[in-house]
Amino acid sequence: MRRLLMIGLTLGVALTACGSVQDAASEQALERKADIRAIEQIEVKWHKASSTKDVDLMMSLWADNATFTFADTILTGKNEIRDFFVHDAAPFQLGNHWISDTPAYKMRATVDGDKGTLYFECHYVDVDTGKVVAYVAADQQVARINGHWVITRLVAATPTLSV
Repeated sequence: MRRLLMIGLTLGVALTACGSVQDAASEQALERKADIRAIEQIEVKWHKASSTKDVDLMMSLWADNATFTFADTILTGKNEIRDFFVHDAAPFQLGNHWISDTPAYKMRATVDGDKGTLYFECHYVDVDTGKVVAYVAADQQVARINGHWVITRLVAATPTLSV
């Protein structure tokens, strides 16, 4: 009887351990999905900010020491990046009544701990004419800083189709 009890206890402990391993793996997969969704929210907020000319919302997406590269220009830090959006970025200029969007198939995100990547293409549409007036690809490195996912490095370019 004692031997039967020991076998039962051993089996119970083994099954509990297997359940814990599965629970941990499920929890990690769930956390990964949550992180990917949080990273993807950068794209959502980007388009809301550029469609509504909300510079403060746009700047909430950037790390303090972020870099932003486009053409032959490298902006470093939030002050330089803010200045670009206020004075030079076409979607933020008063004369432009644009909305921006990313087709879902033109976005991808990755995560590895507290770092990740985000790529999306912006299609800017003139509200008055309904025509696409600009499109830009944004290839980014992101990081979780103080519990929030932000852009640490962004390289922008005009995407090209290849055959």
